[in-house]
Amino acid sequence: MYQKKKERLYITQLLEDPAMGYPAYYLLSASMLRNEILQETIVSLHSCDFASYGTPKDFDEIFALIGSGSFAIYKEHYIVGYFGGKMMYLEPSGWRAMPATTALFDLKNWLIPL
Repeated sequence: MYQKKKERLYITQLLEDPAMGYPAYYLLSASMLRNEILQETIVSLHSCDFASYGTPKDFDEIFALIGSGSFAIYKEHYIVGYFGGKMMYLEPSGWRAMPATTALFDLKNWLIPL
């Protein structure tokens, strides 16, 4: 089976002096590397600049956002997207399925672009 080649996107490629240095990179496909919305979300997360983000009023806002191809931030630590019918979060080794925990259902843990 053919696996798409993934490349490292180093945070220092997007930010000169990130406020949050870990993780230092994300392993992404070529299409995700070119995704400007994802890059903006990564910059916001690693610069800890959440001025243009707010807490959603309900989960419909979150699902509408990630369903449209945009990204939310969970607990000021993870970028969340929607791929193949699953909510996924970004970690250094790539996208992983979002585990359903009690904290996941607390709206105060979510940030969405205003």
